[in-house]
Amino acid sequence: MGILAVLALPLLLLGISGIIYICQSVRWLLSKSAVQNKVVVITDAISGLGKECSRVFHTGGARLVLCGRTWEKLEALYDALISVADPSMTYAPKLILLDISDINCIQDVAKEILNCYGCVDILINNASMKVKGAVQSISLELDKKIMDANYFGPITLTKAILPNMISRRTGQIVLINSIQGKIGIPFRAAYAASKHAAVGFFDCLRAEMEEFDISVSTVNPTFICSYHRQPAPGNWEASIWKFFFRKVAYGVHPVEVAEEVLRTVSSKKQEVLMANPIPRAAVYIRTFFPELFFAIVASGIREKLKTEKE
Repeated sequence: MGILAVLALPLLLLGISGIIYICQSVRWLLSKSAVQNKVVVITDAISGLGKECSRVFHTGGARLVLCGRTWEKLEALYDALISVADPSMTYAPKLILLDISDINCIQDVAKEILNCYGCVDILINNASMKVKGAVQSISLELDKKIMDANYFGPITLTKAILPNMISRRTGQIVLINSIQGKIGIPFRAAYAASKHAAVGFFDCLRAEMEEFDISVSTVNPTFICSYHRQPAPGNWEASIWKFFFRKVAYGVHPVEVAEEVLRTVSSKKQEVLMANPIPRAAVYIRTFFPELFFAIVASGIREKLKTEKE
């Protein structure tokens, strides 16, 4: 009896772990089957996250239309995808040149995209541009460039594809945005402003498209880390502000985000926040206790300026 009592807890934990693993595996298989034969457009497919999204949707049997600014990189991605997937279970991707910040060319590119298969089932707005610096050091021209890449580009492409979805009364639009569409982090004003604007647009679009059975989803990760990037050294415990935001610096891996995008498409989630507890808490503190949030941010700015003077 004593031995059974000792073994009961480990066996229970093992059983629960097995059930969780099986559920996750089934969920993953269902997610992949949900995109089979679907026409999926991915912007900035040549970025780290774009490549991972291309990989998971390609292996899921989607008919991909991959967009990017560099033809050579698109071809390299094409070769990588077809070399690792079963050709009897997948489709050869279509490649389209697209600079999402060049607003004037988007209408023509959208026609190219639609000509590939005659329709678009899922549009994944992945393209983005970042900038870091004090407000007074960022030129207005750069502000506009960031806004074109992160806001006007995605909404222009979405508007160009939307009539096709509305006429078919089906489709899904995914915006891969950022936690900075929820909270503003100092020295990233232009980037945060563009991400806030995008969230506002797609939130409104979600409500308007409900009558046409078109789903709109936003995926908001923290900083998306590169494959080889390591957290910068430093005393992260030196201030409340650094402790508050330190997890943002570690970010999430492109593979994690791509798999979450696939799950979001499958389940048609409206909004996903991919963040560790501290940045996740920051979003709620900004909403319910704005004075506390602003005080912490201001404290961080003062400490940064003091450190620079020293």
